[in-house]
Amino acid sequence: MSNNDGLTKRTASFAGIGHSPELALELLEKIPAHVWSMNSAGRFIYRNRSMEDYFGAGLPRDQLDWLERVHSEDQRYVASSWRQSIETGQPFDSAHRLCGVDGAFRWFRASGRPSMDQHGQINIWHGQTIDIEHQKRAEENLRARSVELSLLVDMVPSNLWRLTPDGTTTLVNKRMADYLGLELSNVSDVASVMDTIFHPDDADAVFAELTRCLATGERFSMRYRLLRADGMYRWMSGRAEPLQDQDGNIVQWFGLCHDIEDQVQATAALRRSAEKLAQATQAANLSQLSASIAHEINQPLAAIAANSDACLRWLSADPPNVERGKLAAQRITQDVLVAAEVISRIRALFKHQPQARTIEDANRLVTEVLDLMSDEIAATTTRIDTDLDLHLPAVQLDRVQVQQVLVNLIRNGIQAMDSTDPLRSLKIRSCLERHDMIRVSIEDSGHGFADPERVFEPFFTTKINGMGMGLPICRSIVESHGGRMWVVNNETVGATVAFTLPVAVAG
Repeated sequence: MSNNDGLTKRTASFAGIGHSPELALELLEKIPAHVWSMNSAGRFIYRNRSMEDYFGAGLPRDQLDWLERVHSEDQRYVASSWRQSIETGQPFDSAHRLCGVDGAFRWFRASGRPSMDQHGQINIWHGQTIDIEHQKRAEENLRARSVELSLLVDMVPSNLWRLTPDGTTTLVNKRMADYLGLELSNVSDVASVMDTIFHPDDADAVFAELTRCLATGERFSMRYRLLRADGMYRWMSGRAEPLQDQDGNIVQWFGLCHDIEDQVQATAALRRSAEKLAQATQAANLSQLSASIAHEINQPLAAIAANSDACLRWLSADPPNVERGKLAAQRITQDVLVAAEVISRIRALFKHQPQARTIEDANRLVTEVLDLMSDEIAATTTRIDTDLDLHLPAVQLDRVQVQQVLVNLIRNGIQAMDSTDPLRSLKIRSCLERHDMIRVSIEDSGHGFADPERVFEPFFTTKINGMGMGLPICRSIVESHGGRMWVVNNETVGATVAFTLPVAVAG
């Protein structure tokens, strides 16, 4: 049969359509969908070209059982729906898969409507079947993406939630539902407990800030405590951002809050540790200060005791040596003045009062200290050798403090030498270190320092009755004058302690 013969038969079948049956038929043939007609028995009496191309044009219309072409998983539902439409005359609508001439299945949506004769009986069904394969694939992809997104939301290690522009909760993820002890399927439960899930001390602040953000559209960010399903409150860090449409209107809010309880507790523990450390440091500083004061006072008191003993010895001699006794008494008076000056300086230190400094000759200070300690030195049979630079420039210093440094270093040097050693010798030198610094050094012939790196640590001492504060105090005094102090072991025997002081600037 030629194409013209087929077209003639189709024209005859639709002779009653409009005033131009040829135009109507051409329209049906060109529609990119399956257009069909069936008799009351469910046999095709018309298929347009698109439908014939899909199922195969060589198959006669009345021999095509379209239900057999329905996918096996869809057949029961489609057959039941078609049978119900046949029996009731209700429109037929179904989405199902159909097998084409190539053996492949594609999704289609079929719609059929009955046509009645003059007696109200159904004599024909007209319908169309539209290919929805791409739509189905898009829906499946969208469904898969939705499932994936839902899983992702539920797996995020934070509590996620969504609000309407007026603040009504419309979604929470599984993690938050589990945290609150609610059913994920009933989001309204969250809205009903919103008034009770915040800590009483935080609730007013949270609601006030959230209300402000909902009204202004500003980002929400707060820390608050949230009630867990087991009745415990845990600290949360909450944030929310508004989602706006193209006109700038807020359509919904997305927020999250993650548990920071461990972080808060760790911070609190660190703060408590810091407070305890501060208290311990304060106690240690107080102990160090007490030891420093004791050390400062002990030096003039020791000198007073030594000179008092010397004075008694001279006056108890036969005959009494009054001149030497007077000299010892004068030294006692000087030592008392030194002790009083130390106390005065400690009081000034606590009052943060600056100490006056005077232009002094460092060599003269060394000589004065040796005179003050002459009896103490003589009692130890120590030989003092001095090598003082006669052209040493003057320095600006606190006279009493530098005298204390010299006394302490000389006494340490004497104590460092074995009392049974006949070569007990102490050498005191002064020289110009640089054009702007003088250097004073005290060299003994003892055993040296076992650990030179630690000698300036507070409370570190190798003496049985020592406090370990002498050298740290000396170094602090020297450094307060702009100088520095160090110790070295000598190449042969003994050790040397040296310090520098800046040259006085001509005014």
